[in-house]
Amino acid sequence: MSDKVNGLPEDQAWQELKLPELLTSGAVREIHATIEKEWDFLQRSACQTAAGRALWKHVVHDPLADLLAGETYLRNLHEKIIKDRLNNAREISGVILAVRTLWVDSRLQDALNSPYGREAQVVLLGAGMDTRAYRLSCLQDSDVFEVDFSDVLEVKTTILQAAKDSAYDPQLIMSKAKSLTRVAADIRESDWMEKLQIAGYLPQKSTVWILEGILYYLTQSQAMQVLRILANKCALTHTVLLADFMNKSSTTLSNSAFKFYSDWPDHLLPSIGFTHVKLSQIGDPDAHFGLLNDPLNLFNKLRSLPRSLQTNPDDGTPCCRLYLVEASGSPEQSAGHKGPISQS
Repeated sequence: MSDKVNGLPEDQAWQELKLPELLTSGAVREIHATIEKEWDFLQRSACQTAAGRALWKHVVHDPLADLLAGETYLRNLHEKIIKDRLNNAREISGVILAVRTLWVDSRLQDALNSPYGREAQVVLLGAGMDTRAYRLSCLQDSDVFEVDFSDVLEVKTTILQAAKDSAYDPQLIMSKAKSLTRVAADIRESDWMEKLQIAGYLPQKSTVWILEGILYYLTQSQAMQVLRILANKCALTHTVLLADFMNKSSTTLSNSAFKFYSDWPDHLLPSIGFTHVKLSQIGDPDAHFGLLNDPLNLFNKLRSLPRSLQTNPDDGTPCCRLYLVEASGSPEQSAGHKGPISQS
């Protein structure tokens, strides 16, 4: 394994875990204690994702991530990272979260910089502890909507308010978006779109939809219902979807909490109404970001195998893949194409 991580010596990339004072005392600490006692696996995944952003801070700039992750998830991931380094692992724990975050960031920026994307709305479904509204200046002309369970959004708002009331740099807690609206709704139910519209979402306005780390927690029918709702928007206005999909092998592991999968999301999405679909795998040139330099890492091995394989012919291990997918459509594209366009 290289002794550098994204150009940094490893001892600089992951130093001793330093927790902010606000996280280890008072109300924020009590909030995270409640999360560990009362939240289910899906809700807690929001904190796990934030921990990934926090501990890969040498590539993901997210000064609020550690507060939103909480001490337990930061320590757990830090211990795994240290263990991976001691064992000379070819891929370090959390690298998937780092790559996925950077991929969504870059695709979102490209979408908003496109002719269709200027002033587009941005909707994060299952937003969890996402902080893009605070991190990304490309959102300055966009109305941003964060959709999630009411208790997740309430906790997030409370933690950010505690940071605002403390000695935190106020610039870090100021939204960079044109507007930021949190919408309490469960996308597994049938009324989430109605709640989103009541909150100010405009169906006729160009929209970028982000489903990061959420689809595979849904059942097959729930996920397809959400995807069809978004695909139907393509006939109304310019619509972009940024999402990650697991393949079947990823969801069939023992003790897996994952349900929905698609081995061929680049075929699935055109079949329901998206006209342009581009699929990437972790480690592809556009889903690498200098973080997967070892040619023998797990992701490069998977990329060299046909996607139709569910098990590795060399060792019989499951081929657990994560696909990063960008899909789009608009009334003009729908009228101009007789069939879908798919790239992978």
